[in-house]
Amino acid sequence: MKLASLKGGRDGRLVVVSSDLAWFTDASHIAPTLQAALDHWGRCEAELRGLGESLEHAAVPRERFHEHAAASPLPRAYQWADGSAYVNHVQLVRKARGAEMPESFWTDPLMYQGGSDGFLGPRDPIPLRDAAWGCDLEAEIAVITGDVPMGADPSAALAAIRLVMLCNDVSLRNLIPGELAKCFGFFQSKPASAFSPVAATPDELEGWGEGMLHGALEVEINGQPLGRADPGVDMTFDFGVLIAHAAKTRSLGAGTIVGSGTVSNRGPDGGPGRPVGEGGVGYSCLAEVRTVETLLHGAPRTPFLTPGDVVRIEMRDARRRSIFGAIEQEVIAA
Repeated sequence: MKLASLKGGRDGRLVVVSSDLAWFTDASHIAPTLQAALDHWGRCEAELRGLGESLEHAAVPRERFHEHAAASPLPRAYQWADGSAYVNHVQLVRKARGAEMPESFWTDPLMYQGGSDGFLGPRDPIPLRDAAWGCDLEAEIAVITGDVPMGADPSAALAAIRLVMLCNDVSLRNLIPGELAKCFGFFQSKPASAFSPVAATPDELEGWGEGMLHGALEVEINGQPLGRADPGVDMTFDFGVLIAHAAKTRSLGAGTIVGSGTVSNRGPDGGPGRPVGEGGVGYSCLAEVRTVETLLHGAPRTPFLTPGDVVRIEMRDARRRSIFGAIEQEVIAA
């Protein structure tokens, strides 16, 4: 089952989308918004699945689905917690800052709580007030949970996953060192994130298994390939572990979003990966590119995003059909 929120009001209008993303049908008679559906998932899930089956057989009124009309599946959420499941990425980025990486990072996930009172739509521009802040994309996988009790173990946490989607966790890299130096976490360096036009139930995804999603995460900047990393490879902490980590000392309410962190694959030799143009799977953010360039050449060569740059993030199935739709955003001066 695939769900989306069409733009309109703060929380959008819930629709069911066909597997090929060609059609949608209104679901507001079941639940007006995705958050309402998540709040009453025990009742709404079966009804939404039935509506989805009817849509696939053209047995209900339907309209063409246009990704530009979609907000993020949850236009705002009660909670957005982003992890760093790919420790390879953490290691590289910290190396670029000259920071040592504690051994505990391999056994205890990193996680920060981001702003969730308003997300960018998947085709909304990224507003940037100052190019000197070092605007970066971060291509990730994210899940939306139902209610998760405090102290849930990874198995119970996995069972609480309702939907899977893509994320662009926008980062302002040059603001990060100053914030982290205060030992109080991210805030100004993490502006609004964006999520894919569609969120899918795990059973809809042929690459889903053991709390991970396999496949190529396609990342482009200005039409040029940046990354083709596999989110199911080199994922140190699966989503069950990430959700359980978030629920260690608190319960998570239905509609909580948990992110994987920037997807990152090692090279065949265990070191940094190679660019797509050199036969590698590339990178899912510019910070990693710049780190590799620094290691190889002594200084970064790739600039951060500036107004006019366009970012695209997408995954496709075995038939090359888009699974979640595309996040495609232009950076604009704000």
